[in-house]
Amino acid sequence: MRLLKAASDMTANSIRTISLALGFAAFFFAAPGQAAITVKDDAQREVSLAKPAQRIISLAPHITELLFEAGADKSIVAVTDYSDYPEAAKKLPSIGNIFALDLERLLALKPDLVVVWGTGSAKILANKLRSNHVTVFESEPHDFEMVATSIERLAILAGTENAGKAAAQKFRQRLDNLRKTYQLPPSANPVRVFYEMVRRPLMTLNDDHMVSDAIRLCGGKNVFGKLKELSSTITNEAVLAANPDMMLTSGESTDALADWKQFPILTAVKKNNFYAVKDEWLNRAGPRILDGTEALCKHIATARAK
Repeated sequence: MRLLKAASDMTANSIRTISLALGFAAFFFAAPGQAAITVKDDAQREVSLAKPAQRIISLAPHITELLFEAGADKSIVAVTDYSDYPEAAKKLPSIGNIFALDLERLLALKPDLVVVWGTGSAKILANKLRSNHVTVFESEPHDFEMVATSIERLAILAGTENAGKAAAQKFRQRLDNLRKTYQLPPSANPVRVFYEMVRRPLMTLNDDHMVSDAIRLCGGKNVFGKLKELSSTITNEAVLAANPDMMLTSGESTDALADWKQFPILTAVKKNNFYAVKDEWLNRAGPRILDGTEALCKHIATARAK
């Protein structure tokens, strides 16, 4: 009887052992097609990879900067024109630009991830890539936190998660320091800012753009922030009616704003409040947006003092 009981116990133990083994096997192998990595892009689409991306193509300069910041630079096989930062990005092969892209060459590079600028005609390209079975991540940060999470999400897809977390934390810490340094004093009114994106035709941006986020952080207000479209064509008369305290443009100098000196009635003209911030700092939704924001905050502080 003892032998029978011992045999029965051994059988029960064996069954339990086999069941556990089968359970683990089912966990790892039951769904071989299931992706191991999934994040959401800026269009709120799920982007899934079976393993970290080894061949990444960047289709915008700000994306190239985000990928480098995420520690994914060793996996980038191609970029688009004007991907000029950091210095190492200039050495990567270019496949054209978003308006004149060499699609055949892109597909020939066999990317396992293409990161596109998720706006305008780029969405058509994104769909075309998906139809060719290419995994696509749409990147279009609208605020500072989206820049930070972009670094983290791209790092996850590239298998450089620790580097991405560290870079995102550094970004957030610097952002917090800027907020504390340049927040609007309780008794002060915001400096009213006109941002001239293009002179001819005269164009500006609304509050949905990151430039307006930077203006707000620095204690300013975009005088055309309530416009319906992200970028809009406006008239000289509209600027005269808005009467901004300061005028801002992107670039190395304020030469583009010189035409406004013919309107001495403007407060910005009376006080000579013309300022410029480097285009690649202010208009690229990448890590250097904080460089642009810091430069802008100093300009707004100067305009306030006047």
